[in-house]
Amino acid sequence: MTHPESGNVWQPGERELRNSGIVKLIRALDVPSYEELMRVSIAEPERYWNTVMRECGIVWDEPPKGYVNLSRGQQFPRWFPGGRLNWVNTIYAWARNPATAQQKAVVAEREDGSVSALTYAELEQRVRDFAAGLARRGLKDGDRIGLLMENGIEATISLLAIVHLGALVVPLFSGFGIDAIVARLSAAEARMVIASTGFSRRTKRVDVQGALREAWRQLPLLEHVIWKRGEGEAAGDARDLDWNETATAASGQGTAPVTVTPDTPFMVIYTSGTTGKPKGVVHTHGSFPIKIAHDSLIHFDVHPGDVYCWPADMGWIAGTLVLGCALLRGATLVCYDGAPDYPDWSRMSQVVERHQVTHFGSAPTLIRGMASHEELALKGDRSTVRLLITAGEGIAPEHFNWFLQRFGDGAAPVINYTGGTEVSGALLASVPIRPIPPSGFNTASPGVAVDVVDPDGHSVTGEVGELAIRAPFVGMTQSFWRDDERYLETYWQTVPGVWVHGDLALRTPEGNYFMMGRSDDTLKVAGKRLGPAEVEEVVLELADVAEAAAIGVADADKGQKLVVFVVPKPNASLVRANLEAIVSGHVDKRLGRPFRPGRVHVVEQLPKTRSSKIMRRVIRSVYCGLPPGDLSSLDNPAALDEVRAAATTA
Repeated sequence: MTHPESGNVWQPGERELRNSGIVKLIRALDVPSYEELMRVSIAEPERYWNTVMRECGIVWDEPPKGYVNLSRGQQFPRWFPGGRLNWVNTIYAWARNPATAQQKAVVAEREDGSVSALTYAELEQRVRDFAAGLARRGLKDGDRIGLLMENGIEATISLLAIVHLGALVVPLFSGFGIDAIVARLSAAEARMVIASTGFSRRTKRVDVQGALREAWRQLPLLEHVIWKRGEGEAAGDARDLDWNETATAASGQGTAPVTVTPDTPFMVIYTSGTTGKPKGVVHTHGSFPIKIAHDSLIHFDVHPGDVYCWPADMGWIAGTLVLGCALLRGATLVCYDGAPDYPDWSRMSQVVERHQVTHFGSAPTLIRGMASHEELALKGDRSTVRLLITAGEGIAPEHFNWFLQRFGDGAAPVINYTGGTEVSGALLASVPIRPIPPSGFNTASPGVAVDVVDPDGHSVTGEVGELAIRAPFVGMTQSFWRDDERYLETYWQTVPGVWVHGDLALRTPEGNYFMMGRSDDTLKVAGKRLGPAEVEEVVLELADVAEAAAIGVADADKGQKLVVFVVPKPNASLVRANLEAIVSGHVDKRLGRPFRPGRVHVVEQLPKTRSSKIMRRVIRSVYCGLPPGDLSSLDNPAALDEVRAAATTA
């Protein structure tokens, strides 16, 4: 894989070097450089995090008396002992600040073009009212409440009201089938669900309530569903409740947020495993929101009054992360709940223009789509954009550069950001005061003792290794919901005493990082180890290829042979047979004869999650005739039929 260290395509300018959030934090810490800030963040964490919380305006009901309690071991830290808080109070503080009270807090644009908005003052009142309505329904602190809604004002109010009550939100993806819904809600022992009956995609109504109602039959502990109904929809069950009625049932009667300890959970969010049941990741009041506010300040450079748009599904960690990045920093959150290419590929740039967006985030899949339809994708005025974000999967240099140079006109840095459901925010990211290499990360996230290690746990530089963390860190999951054993097995037992994240990474001598794919996706062909991203990046150099996925399949001669799936661009000039030959020849030329693909399959789509991550493990399992494991996060099941068909020709 080529990592052009000499080709840093973005250099910080005067604005970033003088006024960015990371510069303000350097000044607040009274250190001379970013390098010294990094040292302090690891060597003096209490000093670092106390300064971060002051700079981010984190509101405490009772200030903490320390940084961390490790009495249960480093695998189970208790952050900021002695403190009490509820993280919605940090958002409410912006509603009571005269400078931001009447500023828009949330703007929601629907697919049909309609727009609604709330100021910070209105948001606080609406959340308090909805929390009071939930309390009248009998909900209380510690209860688990499912949330199955499209992004927008109602979802924002619902999530914050659950947190206000001291209850736990259990996010659900709108594409989940019955078994996936049952598995999550039963494991969490949810008493109630807040859900939309459906949503619009390309003018068509997509039903959500059918699967949830079927699941309800298998959920004896689920007492009610609070439905946000479409126009003209009526209740279908005596246990049905109405979202709008709940929101107004106790108007003006809201009580103060429930104050809790920092290690009190506010969310159980399930992430799929390769096999077995999904993992219930637990996040707490004194960890996740503090990490997100931190990342929003230093990586995304979000200031009060900024306008933040990063379309994200509320069923995944990105939904809560994006909400926190904007609202914990006093910015305006712009939500869009429709197809990003409807009515055409100009939609995202038009959203930017309409709402004067300063920060725009996108998954690489969407960036690739926009790059393939550039004329339309650049139609809207994007001159207000100050910073771009990409996350969710690896991004090829050509698409990173397109996002930077074309969508951002070369002026806005692209912050590549990677972490995961289990760690809240970033393990690796970039800061806007250092040069940013294409597709890479210019730093580990401060406060996280990131390392790249070999199988024995020794640090490596200049070669691919496991991404690891050598100390507990703010943002890490408290554990898996009622499953400490699986949590320890997943992260802490590969290298004793070290969190091994499950990703492959490369650290360069210059201090930049590059993600190389999941470690369980690792390819080992003829005794040579490489990550799938290395192959995919090479394949994506071809003008007619839109997407690629590389997997390793057992081979009697080589141990594994490389199999590549490619999706051609809509206007691809090559016929399928030619494309297969050209991909094979190009990989041979770029990576060497040992890595020439054993097979190349041209397909219409690759299996993906709703957050646009390509599910390589599922591709490999289906292709090899093995059980595919947990498919609850799969967004496009029809893609598996193409993989099965490809296997018959192998």
